[in-house]
Amino acid sequence: MAAGTDKVALASKPKVKRRWVWYDDERVLGWGSVALVLVLWEIGTRLWGVSPLYLPKPSGIVVSLLHMFQSGDLHVDLLWTLYRIFAGFFLATVVGVSLGIWIATSKRVRAIADMYIAMLYPLPKVTLIPLLIIWLGTGGPFMLTISFLGAIFPIVINTVLGVRQCDQGLVLAARDLGASQQQIVRRVLLPSAIPSIFAGFRLGLGVSIILVVAAEMVVGKFGLGARLYLSGQILETEQVFAVLIVLATLGIIVTKAQDAIDRLLGRWRLS
Repeated sequence: MAAGTDKVALASKPKVKRRWVWYDDERVLGWGSVALVLVLWEIGTRLWGVSPLYLPKPSGIVVSLLHMFQSGDLHVDLLWTLYRIFAGFFLATVVGVSLGIWIATSKRVRAIADMYIAMLYPLPKVTLIPLLIIWLGTGGPFMLTISFLGAIFPIVINTVLGVRQCDQGLVLAARDLGASQQQIVRRVLLPSAIPSIFAGFRLGLGVSIILVVAAEMVVGKFGLGARLYLSGQILETEQVFAVLIVLATLGIIVTKAQDAIDRLLGRWRLS
């Protein structure tokens, strides 16, 4: 009786509303740390009189960035870079997930694929740029291929790991209920592997961005990489930092978008 009374008392006890504290908010801490670094950077360059040739002030970088956007050149470069990155990445997504599922569900295919993955995955993809230029030239196919190669291996490897880590009891239960292999893949293996697949997407997209920008610096006439290289050649340090800010912002947007999609698919996976 006393135990029941204690439970009622606990249930009826009002919940204490937690007071908001700014240093416990992740968004405040994240963006606040960035703002603090920029403020210290601005003050430091002004106090010590650092030459803009070596380290421009953040205010000067923002002005240069606005001028580049107003001229319209940066819009064109950004669109070219985005197209090259995501065209190759989406192709790698389709091929990589399909190939990863095939490798994970077939012992013979896995035995063959393991050898090629072990050989090609550690190979720095930047070293393939000269060979791809010889084979494909410096146009669109070359850029799409370098983006594809950057993303394909992380996606394949993480898809294989995700599918292989699926609870075999669920697979056996689905098979006992008469599910076909396609139904098992679609209803059991793929939902179970989603967290691992999205980890592959994140890694692959990051590598694709790096490789596309590096390729544009070598052979590109348009794109953020080409703009970055040209600005460095003419010693426009503020423009170099402005392009780097655009690339950093692109990375933040891509990461947060992937997190949002991952949460949505996580709800679908649980349902």
